[in-house]
Amino acid sequence: MIHTPVLQKEVLKYLDPKPNENFIDCTIGEAGHSLAILEKTAPKGKILGIDWNPEIIQNTHSTSPASELAGGRAKYKNRLILICDNFANLKQIIKEQRFERVSGILFDLGMSSWHLEESGKGFSFLRKEFLDMRYNPENPQTAEKIINYWSKNDIEKILTEYGEEQFAKIIANEIIKTRKARPIKTTFELVEIIKKVVPGWYQRQRTNFATRTFQALRIAVNDELNNLKKVLPQTIDILKPGGRLVIISFHSLEDRIAKSFLKENSQTLSETELPFPLPSSHLYGNEVEKKESSLIMEAKVKKRTKFSSPKNSETWQKGHFKILTKKPVRPSTQELNYNPRSRSARLRAAIKI
Repeated sequence: MIHTPVLQKEVLKYLDPKPNENFIDCTIGEAGHSLAILEKTAPKGKILGIDWNPEIIQNTHSTSPASELAGGRAKYKNRLILICDNFANLKQIIKEQRFERVSGILFDLGMSSWHLEESGKGFSFLRKEFLDMRYNPENPQTAEKIINYWSKNDIEKILTEYGEEQFAKIIANEIIKTRKARPIKTTFELVEIIKKVVPGWYQRQRTNFATRTFQALRIAVNDELNNLKKVLPQTIDILKPGGRLVIISFHSLEDRIAKSFLKENSQTLSETELPFPLPSSHLYGNEVEKKESSLIMEAKVKKRTKFSSPKNSETWQKGHFKILTKKPVRPSTQELNYNPRSRSARLRAAIKI
């Protein structure tokens, strides 16, 4: 199956990669975004690609679209560094890899097609598989353990908080009732439990009635929201001034964390107050070069002015980012037509000041 990167044009627009710049792809998956970035950062720009799943890393080395490493590895040789780790450990990873001068960091928080269709880990409610849902086999937690050993209240809590499931209580009750008779082992068993208790109208909705339960279990198993909360503050110290941060989320919980982080770590600055120009993709027509030149000159003046008093200096230092997306960017109609799975994607971007 051909992997289709979500919002690829928009990712390139906001990351604005240039020759010889270094980037981090914290969720490299099948490397769709990374390959596009490497094209823009030739001849010496590098990407540090991270994924928590060792099979994903192995596939990216060999059989995924990253094997387009120009008929082997010639084209991108020594420019793509692959690491199997949790992105929550980002600072430690870049320290160990001595990966410096980072111009941009990308988080694509969606599951790849591989997880749903080939991993065999029970991520999809459309396939009969064991309830595992781990990204990494060293993770001691599994969906089966949650379903069979957690208390009713704890199961109801994750269904409510992580799945935003309105029928969390009756689903949790039925899980407890069923497991008293026999252990719940497979995805299809769980789907039947959910189907048994939710209303008929709920089963006929566009979104599958099991979606929220499976989402909640996956998030709980892999501690996804806490990992995102841990890593975002690390980007502040990792990005160089002018570095860009792009976050693609696929449900409201992730997007809320991204939005909150950017809001808390940004301040409202006009373009002329930035100590460097915004990415050229934000400028249009023949005014690009002229505008960039004027921004550089004005920024130097503004920067000196801002630090002219302790009060102003403190105000300047409060924010780390300039937000580039007032509202989350959504897929175009054209993209939705050829990649329906992108429908829930939301992109937020910021530039370090």
